Amino acid sequence: MKNIFRKKSGMILLLVFLLGLIWIGCSSTLKERRDEPGKTQGQESVTSGGKHFSRYYFFDDVLVPGELNYKPSKSFIYEAPQFKAGVMCFSKWRIDEDSLISFFNYNMEKDNWKIVNSCRGKESFLSFSKPDRTCTIRIMEKWTGSTQVEIRVGPLVEKKK
Repeated sequence: MKNIFRKKSGMILLLVFLLGLIWIGCSSTLKERRDEPGKTQGQESVTSGGKHFSRYYFFDDVLVPGELNYKPSKSFIYEAPQFKAGVMCFSKWRIDEDSLISFFNYNMEKDNWKIVNSCRGKESFLSFSKPDRTCTIRIMEKWTGSTQVEIRVGPLVEKKK
């Protein structure tokens, strides 16, 4: 009888501990101040937004929330005299997807991108365009609680008729 009581007590303590970890992990959200970001010359510039920094990585008109962690092993950038294109990958454990989508919609518009379309579901897609370029942002929430963000920027090529 004592052995069964110890097993149940141990399971309850483990459950309380795991719920506490989940509670702490869920408390992180993305909050971005809606001020005009400062841009500088070079590869990246930094602007303050609350307690995190938003950054321009390789493209000076695609602002990325500071909470996201850049994954260089999954990213690549191609530069030629006529254009620059590439894929930037980021991840973050426990980030609010709605805040992330709002951040990109707001800041891409400020950087003169026009929204082409968006799709929300298990994976969310945001498509933007400029007269000479296109940008697609893919946001994926994993079952483990991490969020993956993939930003693809490339030239806009029109087909000849």
